[in-house]
Amino acid sequence: MSQPSTAPAGAGRAAAGSFVGAVVEWYDFLLYGVVAALVFSKLYFPTESPTAGALAAFATFGIGFLFRPLGGIVFGHLGDRIGRKRTLVWTISIMGFTTALIGVLPTYDQIGYWAPALLVTLRCIQGLAVGGEWGSAALLAVEHAPKRWRALYSSGVQVGYSVALLLVNGFVAILVGAMSEGAFETWGWRIPFFCGLLLTLVGLWIRSGVDESEVFRKAAAERAADPAEEQRLPVLEAARRHPGAFGKIVALRLAELLTMYIVVTFALSYATTEYAFSRGFMLGVGLLVGGLGIVTIPLFGWLSDRYGRRPVYLTGAVAGLVASVPFFVAMEQGSAVLLVVCSVLLVNIGHDAIVSVQQPLFTEMFGARHRNSGVGLGYQLASVVGGGFTPFIATALVALGGGAWHWVAAYLAAGCLLSLLVAAFISYEPHAEDAPATASSHTP
Repeated sequence: MSQPSTAPAGAGRAAAGSFVGAVVEWYDFLLYGVVAALVFSKLYFPTESPTAGALAAFATFGIGFLFRPLGGIVFGHLGDRIGRKRTLVWTISIMGFTTALIGVLPTYDQIGYWAPALLVTLRCIQGLAVGGEWGSAALLAVEHAPKRWRALYSSGVQVGYSVALLLVNGFVAILVGAMSEGAFETWGWRIPFFCGLLLTLVGLWIRSGVDESEVFRKAAAERAADPAEEQRLPVLEAARRHPGAFGKIVALRLAELLTMYIVVTFALSYATTEYAFSRGFMLGVGLLVGGLGIVTIPLFGWLSDRYGRRPVYLTGAVAGLVASVPFFVAMEQGSAVLLVVCSVLLVNIGHDAIVSVQQPLFTEMFGARHRNSGVGLGYQLASVVGGGFTPFIATALVALGGGAWHWVAAYLAAGCLLSLLVAAFISYEPHAEDAPATASSHTP
């Protein structure tokens, strides 16, 4: 690989572009989950049963995830054909303007059933946009990074999630604290959605200065010289050449998806309706884990580059498994300290250790000509299976258990255990263009 693709300046610009874009995309996507947990059940899904309203709001949250695989296919194809950078301009633009539209959407009381219908439509468009974001952003960072330090340089893609979580929970917490409950439910919740459009403009400006990677340019030249390759769909080629990679990605993502969405989305609703925790406190938990993630994710990325992917990943999966039950025990007993400790274990050890290795690990499962499609689809399939409907499933399990949390804890523990077992036995060899200078990064 030529020097520009591994030079610190180029790698730094690519990492910064991926990080800022990820902040914008995840701010927009996560904002819906937080506001849905607080007010959407009342404003868009009115019902006499609070549980039914929460189920409807969380179902709409999950619908966005159903469209993420389609976004992974569409924008993954574009990323393999026209480039990672140009694709990311599309995804961030679509996400920003869609989020702003949610901010001006009339409620059920104003336009009846059109309100939830339009909300679902906009959520689906959000799913398409964020479905194309991760794959292209991860590849942009990984393909520019020095081979020896790919997890560290690409960790900004996941740190962007933590920063977005920090911004969302912080912004909403300030509004909740500064406004009356009635004012927040009437118009205050709309303010963060408008601000998402400003973040979008910043993200577009940052990404405009990032070049395509040498790996992509070489793959594009090889494809252009091969007419048969030019006619093939990248996503079909990825499935044909690496059929097992999709199942591995889904299984490996379960632990990080369940730990994150149960702590920052489901628990925000459950702990405030079933137990004595305030909305401000639970938003504060989201602030804490988001802030710590800015440090822990790159730290774990550095450790995985230094000592290997597998030990870091297993550390995270074990932490998620161990903290599954104590998290809910702390909630039931009203112990704020124990709840915070368990949240940190689940998110900043469990989730953050796992996501720190995903960019290089998943990227290296596919060849350069079709990896955007392969990585994008595999990653977003996992988001449907283990992410989007987690708050909905957890709420349904609570209803099944008569308000008790035991089935939810079992669900969380089972996901972490499956990821742990897959990571313990998985093996793969990176493609030649991806092989690092040492062997430590060859295994998860």
